[in-house]
Amino acid sequence: MEAATQTLLFAAELVEENGTYALVVQDVRRGTVQTTPVPRAMVDKLPTFLSALTTKLNPVSQRRRW
Repeated sequence: MEAATQTLLFAAELVEENGTYALVVQDVRRGTVQTTPVPRAMVDKLPTFLSALTTKLNPVSQRRRW
């Protein structure tokens, strides 16, 4: 069995400094970094957004009958 090879394409961090938030995204292949401010309301909703994304990308498969 061959081991799967993973390649990091992007790395993201949500950082807080003095009560303000910023999303920092690094494009690993191009060696670039983009930063954008993020409102506190969006930071608070991040778990909900991630849950919705997970649900959309990985729908529960139908149960198999034994």
